[in-house]
Amino acid sequence: MEILNEFVSTLGFPIAVTAFLLIRIEKKLDELNKTLLLMIEHLGKAQN
Repeated sequence: MEILNEFVSTLGFPIAVTAFLLIRIEKKLDELNKTLLLMIEHLGKAQN
């Protein structure tokens, strides 16, 4: 039982950190996507 507890505690922290970083990356990518869409929109209007 102690081995299982140690395994979960050593594995749980990296999984939690990875999940946190993936969520942050996803938010940043959403912001980047919105910014790029706005830039494309503005460039399209400028060409007309």
